[in-house]
Order: sequence, then C-alpha cells, then structure tokens
Amino acid sequence: MASVDIAGVIKRFGVHEVLHGIDIGIGDGEFVVLVGPSGCGKSTLLRMVAGLEEITSGDISIGGRIVNRVPPKQRDIAMVFQNYALYPHMTVYDNMSFSLKLAGVDKAKIDERVNGAADILGLQDYLARYPRQLSGGQRQRVAMGRAIVRDPQVFLFDEPLSNLDAKLRVQMRTEIKALHQRLKTTSVYVTHDQVEAMTMADRIVVMQDGYVEQIGAPLELYDRPANMFVAGFIGSPAMNFIEGRLERDGDAVFVVAGDDTRIPAPKDVTGETGQAVVYGMRPEHLDIAADGQGIAAEVVVIEPTGADTLVFCRMAGTDICAMFDERHTFAPGEEIRLEPRLATAHVFDARTGGRL
Repeated sequence: MASVDIAGVIKRFGVHEVLHGIDIGIGDGEFVVLVGPSGCGKSTLLRMVAGLEEITSGDISIGGRIVNRVPPKQRDIAMVFQNYALYPHMTVYDNMSFSLKLAGVDKAKIDERVNGAADILGLQDYLARYPRQLSGGQRQRVAMGRAIVRDPQVFLFDEPLSNLDAKLRVQMRTEIKALHQRLKTTSVYVTHDQVEAMTMADRIVVMQDGYVEQIGAPLELYDRPANMFVAGFIGSPAMNFIEGRLERDGDAVFVVAGDDTRIPAPKDVTGETGQAVVYGMRPEHLDIAADGQGIAAEVVVIEPTGADTLVFCRMAGTDICAMFDERHTFAPGEEIRLEPRLATAHVFDARTGGRL
C-alpha cells in the first residue's frame, strides 16, 4: 500500500487548460472518490495517476516517489475500467492470471493468487468459463480479480459500475467497499454518481470545470457544503434553492424571497443586511408545520416511492421538493405549510455561491 500525492497538477490539451492546479493528498489505505459532472476532469486526473496521460506541470507521487515520467507498468498500480476490458478468447482464470504470466511469476504463485482472488470475489465456480458466459456483474468481478492478483500499491477505478443495471450497481458498490475493508489497499475511484460517492468513500473530492470545489468526508460535505455547487451536487433529491435578500430583526435572521416571503435562517449566518443570498434546504429537512405556522406552499405533484413520499410544490415563488417518511394524500393545488429545520438550513452568497 502507498499514499498518493497530487501537487499543483495542471493539464493542457494544446492551449486549452482542463485541470487547474489540482492538490489532493490521499493517505495510505484510504478510499477516495473523485466525483463531479461529465467534463469536470476527474477521469483525466485518474488517467494521469495511472500514467495514461502526460502531466503538463505539477507532480504526482505514489508511495513518496514522483512518477511523472514513470511508465504505467512500473507504477505498481492496477486499474479497473468501465468496460471490463476482458480478453474474450480467454477463460476467467486466464484473464486473471495473464499479467502475472507476462511478469514471469511461477505457476504455483499464480495459482495461489488467482484462487485467493476468486475466493474473495465468489468466482471459484466460474474460473473455466469465458466472458461471454458471464453476467455483467460477474465480468466486473473478473476485472476486479485481475487487479487484485497483482497485489498493487494502489487501485484505480474508472466508473466501473456505469454499465450495470441499478440493482446490480447497489450490490457491486457494497462488494467493492467490503473488498477495500478487507484488503485495505489505497483506492482512487471515479464516478459521476454522488450516491456511489457518499456510500463508498472515506473522503470525497468534488470537482467542477477542472477545479476542486471541496474535499471531505461524505457527511461533512452533506452537512457543511462549501458552496452552492457542492450543496446541489451532494444529496438526493438535490437541495432546494430560493433566491432572496438577507434581513435581520434583532437576533432573528431571515431571507426575504422575491414575493416577500420571510424564511427563517440560522442565527450564525454571516453577511450584510440587504445582501443578495440564496437559501438552501434539503427536501428531507422540511417538515409539515402546525396550523397557521410555517410557509405556505402549493402542491404540484406527489411521488410516492414506498419508503418515502416526494412532494413537489411551489413555495415563495420557487419550485421545490419536500420528502417525508410518512405517507401523505395531498391533492395537486392544495395548500400545505412547510417549516425548514433551522439547524440544517444553509445560506449562500448569491454572487460567489460561497457559504455564509
């Protein structure tokens, strides 16, 4: 195992700069997820760690050794790709053992490593099969097994679950997390799915347009997002935002929306009276208020999911979503009253997007 240090890394394609001075420190044995929308630079950064893309400037170190000019095969890393990249004419055993055979490892050692990986991944009954005879989840396990047998310092995962159906994705992300807890190998995982990031990571790196927006533990990003982008990206359903201006009345703090609705805000919010702000509240942090209290909202659509009920409504001139554990039978057009939980509400600067 080894740490991975990314220091001041810049990547340009011609004159177009796509990564702008990335600094990330990944501890020995840590599972770090790079997450962000398509085009944010997360896969490019992973490929630079793997040695598949050249670094324009800055340094990448693995285990304390700068690897900028070290070929991929000498970096002691193993990569799991989105498309499995299995050899169709080879059995599962041969796919998993191929890199060891190329490296000249003796047959007894190869058998030991392949069988050990097969035990971990539940592949013992499939070693004689070909990829075409496997399901998508089984193929992804073979790809992971091929990485495990190399016993690398670092695992790199490039959106490995994107080709799987929803049920299998949930199963596989649990298996990958359990695998990391067992092997404790430093892992860097790329995904655009924030649910994957939240459920798997020790720490999450949120990226946008080639910049790192925030680094932190999953619940840290959920509870204390640094800006509106992180707040809107982390959490499902996404956070609600209402534009307004900041107002203070003694010790009380409010955000006054465009239709003059006054929404109570946390007392520790910074910012000047009259400042343009954006009020953020997660759907799961809205409660049904007692009669005559809370903020009026008109129901638009109700989506029961079984475990939860999503209520899409219009409040303070803005479309929002509320999520309840209880089952409700509201009708479209009905007025309900909602109350945001102040302890979990957020206020952002409308100009910079930064948290106040």
